[in-house]
Amino acid sequence: MLRNQRNGLGSSYAKEKDNLATIAEILGLLEERGKSKEWIFQEIKKHRLKPPVKQTMNRFEILKACPNGFISHLLRVLKSDGFEDFEEIKTLTKTYHWFYTDIVASSDPSIPTTEQAHKIIVLNELISRTDTFKQRDAASTVIFPTGDGMNIGFSDSPEKPLRIAIELHKLISRYNESRKSKDKLYVRVGIDTGPVYILKDLNGQDNVWGPGIIMARRVMDLGGPMQVFASARIANDIRKLSPEYKEIMHPIGDYAIKHGEQLLIYNIYGEGFGNKNFPRRGKVQKSKAAEQDLKNVNTFLFRNVEVKLDVTEPKTMMTHHTWLWNVVNITKEPKEQVFYYLDGDAPKDFPDMNVTIKDEDNNELDIISVNVNKPYHKEFIVKLHKPLKPNQKGRLLKMEYDWEEPDRNFFYKFSSECKKFRYLFTIPKEIELKNRILKVDPETGYKTLATPAANIKYLTNKTEISWQTSNLHAYDAYRFEW
Repeated sequence: MLRNQRNGLGSSYAKEKDNLATIAEILGLLEERGKSKEWIFQEIKKHRLKPPVKQTMNRFEILKACPNGFISHLLRVLKSDGFEDFEEIKTLTKTYHWFYTDIVASSDPSIPTTEQAHKIIVLNELISRTDTFKQRDAASTVIFPTGDGMNIGFSDSPEKPLRIAIELHKLISRYNESRKSKDKLYVRVGIDTGPVYILKDLNGQDNVWGPGIIMARRVMDLGGPMQVFASARIANDIRKLSPEYKEIMHPIGDYAIKHGEQLLIYNIYGEGFGNKNFPRRGKVQKSKAAEQDLKNVNTFLFRNVEVKLDVTEPKTMMTHHTWLWNVVNITKEPKEQVFYYLDGDAPKDFPDMNVTIKDEDNNELDIISVNVNKPYHKEFIVKLHKPLKPNQKGRLLKMEYDWEEPDRNFFYKFSSECKKFRYLFTIPKEIELKNRILKVDPETGYKTLATPAANIKYLTNKTEISWQTSNLHAYDAYRFEW
């Protein structure tokens, strides 16, 4: 009898273990497919089940309360190829070199619609007359009208977007010579290189979407009348091809684009094409932070960096930040100061951030100057309790501060080489998460999913996300989303 009871307990334990393993697999698939707990509630309702679940529960708790048969059903549904066919991309990306142009002020309501339409016809005709367009290889070229402009991708040469821009400008200049002021045509051009997916539209025709075409549009949007702008990504490739190309490509600085990202922009102009004036709007002013980043590359080495984010007030996304640096001085001179800069999503005054910095002996360090106290950006200098000697064993610095993160993401860029990095994030368990960690190219803003995947733990009162990596280089950057 006792043996039978033990066998029964063992069998029950095994079933419970299998069920937890199934739930863990479901949670992973939910993350991959971007499904929230609302999807689980919809499935429960669809099957007319009434498990003891509440909206305040997280996904693990909801699944734990559901019958085993229903859990198995969810796993089958999530694994089903047919269920997700329409959401998955079955093709690989293709890289093109992009020419993106549109007519300046084409949507001006004071200009009659017939005149606007006429300018579109003229632009299309002039593009078709350029040598680069006429001699294009149809198999390696994609063309997409954009209403008042044109987007052309060349897969065979990064020079072609530049050449068609120059040829078009010269044709427009000749066209405008004999036109009245109101009839003259002015365009702006953006060029970039990058990958896209080839997708079918509602008419069954090929269309494209992806970072290549998106960034080309962002570059163009920064320009004004008769300007040709290029991203650093394509400009650096083209400039190396000939002295003539290098002569006409002029770096004009970093510009802010959507979502807080920045692009280094080149203005392209020369005899008969382009516009050497460049817009001030959107220009990112260089601060001490940019200079300090360059200095840190040859000044410090991080043995370890750990960044901890703890959301303390979900309504405002008030977050307690903790940065732990194990830092080594790799110069020949002792260092007595450390420079910090911080950015946030909500306007904040420096005294309200509760900034504290301590060393390995728990000495609170003095902030000797606040160089910048802008609403979304802070820069300050900290004096060390004792100098950081050259090649001394790593010293620990711990900074803590409070800042709201209503956009639910955090950006971190390494100012020097880092051997090991760890990210730890906690948030009250009732908050639904969309956890993603992205590696960001600081120059282009291009993002890719970071590997390996983050670990998620559902604790009693909070959800915890942890992630770590190693051997990072100066200027490597990551965006943490939740």
